[in-house]
Amino acid sequence: YITSAFFGIWVRQSTASFFQRHFFDDFAVTDYAPDVTPPAVLSATATSVNTLDVLFSEPVETVSSQLLSNYTVNNGVGAPATALRDASNPALVHLTFANIFPSRINLQLFVNGVKDLAGNTQNNGTATFSFFSALQYDVLINELMADPTPLVGLPDAEWVELRNRSGFDINLAGWRIGKPSGQSGSMPAYILKADSFVIVSSSGAVAALSAFGPGISVTSFPALGNAGDLLYLRSPEGVIIHSVNYTDAWYQNELKRAGGWSLEMVDGNNPCSGMSNWRASTDAKGGTPGKRNAVAGVNTDAAPPVLLRAYASNEFNVVLVFNESMDSSKAAMAASYSISDGIGVPVTATPLSFAFDRVLLRLNNPLQRNKIYTVTATNITDCAGNVIAANRTARVGRAENLLRNDVVVNEILFNPKPTSNDYIELYNRSNKIITLRNAYLANRSSSGTVASVTQISSEDYLLFPKDYIVVTQSAALVQADYVATNPLAFIEISMPSYNDDAGNVLLLNEQGEVIDEINYKNDWHFQLIGDEEGVALERINFDDSTRDNPQTVNVNEQAANWHSAASNVGYGTPTYKNSQYRLDASVQGAITATPEIISPDNDGQDDFLSLDYNFPEPGYVANVTIFDAAGRPVRYLQRNALAGLRGYYRWDGLGEKNKTLPSGIYIVYTEVFNLQGKTKKFKNVVVLARRN
Repeated sequence: YITSAFFGIWVRQSTASFFQRHFFDDFAVTDYAPDVTPPAVLSATATSVNTLDVLFSEPVETVSSQLLSNYTVNNGVGAPATALRDASNPALVHLTFANIFPSRINLQLFVNGVKDLAGNTQNNGTATFSFFSALQYDVLINELMADPTPLVGLPDAEWVELRNRSGFDINLAGWRIGKPSGQSGSMPAYILKADSFVIVSSSGAVAALSAFGPGISVTSFPALGNAGDLLYLRSPEGVIIHSVNYTDAWYQNELKRAGGWSLEMVDGNNPCSGMSNWRASTDAKGGTPGKRNAVAGVNTDAAPPVLLRAYASNEFNVVLVFNESMDSSKAAMAASYSISDGIGVPVTATPLSFAFDRVLLRLNNPLQRNKIYTVTATNITDCAGNVIAANRTARVGRAENLLRNDVVVNEILFNPKPTSNDYIELYNRSNKIITLRNAYLANRSSSGTVASVTQISSEDYLLFPKDYIVVTQSAALVQADYVATNPLAFIEISMPSYNDDAGNVLLLNEQGEVIDEINYKNDWHFQLIGDEEGVALERINFDDSTRDNPQTVNVNEQAANWHSAASNVGYGTPTYKNSQYRLDASVQGAITATPEIISPDNDGQDDFLSLDYNFPEPGYVANVTIFDAAGRPVRYLQRNALAGLRGYYRWDGLGEKNKTLPSGIYIVYTEVFNLQGKTKKFKNVVVLARRN
């Protein structure tokens, strides 16, 4: 029928049992409207460097949708090499191009001649797309929760927050989070929008974390170490996009490092500066998963990188160790490095992942044994673009076997202040280059067996002849209490325990042989020290016998070779020569006062008196008193001060309670004594001059 005024349904049934058992619903009677709308291009998505998925608004006809001349891309890409309509979705067409897409720019797809199933033809269709290949630091590990307990306000779960700082949307499909010991399973397809965040965790934590922000889960999510770990983010192409080598010192807050608080990056434009760019979260919940960090701010890296040290893994390979991540492209330029004594420029330079703070140099000429070389780095930058400057050289050489007494225990702090920690100073008294990878610290158990054996360094760390190194749990705490003339000469490890009253410090080699052993006691300290807390024991002479001689049973050679560090150096000398080190026992004690005339007017010239002392042995106590010309004491400069072998005291020209003294002649009277009854007195004359 062409026209009609009625509509109905006629049911013919074969049996009466179906009577009144037919049901119909949702009928519509309308004028016939044929499909006259051509298909529209909804989206174009680059799925690889040369493949593109085109999604239409409706199913498209097979022949026209697979005709290559119906598609073209600008910027020299051209027409596809293949076009295939999807088997399950007839509105989707997969294009493959012979030319690759330019990365990180917007491209235009033009579509003409594609028909829908009704024969309507699409003309002048366009879609904008871009191919994005993630580069280093496009996506950052922006926040992490390594120790969620005790709970502050976030779920009991470990997680990592990622931030997209590239300016492009990124599909995280195939990305992985990992550690040197292994990596997670692939991340699912998830579009991480430009300048947005996503929380990555195990599947069991996603639901609890979803209240705080968008999240995805991965299989085998790596366990985050409470004390520290090296985490990396890897793209599907195998590129290390970002890495974080955190420790619990990064919290920079003793309360928060105990757990319940996240670590947050301060400045996303400074992604590889390490501890200086991370803090414990200040948010009341303990962290800010899925949103802007609570500590976010400007923290520009303007400091050039530092070449900390170098080591030779064999005669042809040298590894350089820097204090921060380097720009991997510039660090890979072999011409930026040279080694002294005829070695020259390396053949290759390879930045080492995951942190890119190490560079492997492959040499053309071999390193010789028993020789110290100097390696120099030039024109390389950190990831912020700072060019290496003053600290660009390091010594390197081939390490020798560690044998007995090559390296000795030179200083021990076993009873630190409550705010500090133990430290052990080692000294290489040999002429050999020693690697501390083959050295271990230990103590002894109550039964006398060697216990708590701890490797000093997990990688080669060279200790050169006549050099000092300090081993401790926290270098920052030691440096806060003592002057360290070489702040880089510290190695941080989880220390064996050393008791405050007595104990055993053992140095072992990789064979378990005892290289040095000190069986210290707290009564080795100078007896007139009222409080031994925070006072280090120093070896007087590192060439003296370390172990007691059984033939001299009444003499404790070890005790005789150790003494409390001097008060004028702050009771400790980590990384440099001991205050009690005996250079020449025949030197007579002397005190000299310079200059002869002082004028304390703060003009930078002769503003104070320097009272320099030199004693033949440790253990002297000094009393220094200033008298005027009439013999009256005007200043008690030192009282019962423990002196080292060499040192000085200063007088600023003031009397007691900072009283201004008149011009005139003054006598500096110094009396020294020790527990053996030795005493000596010194008088020095000084003129105090003042401007009228």
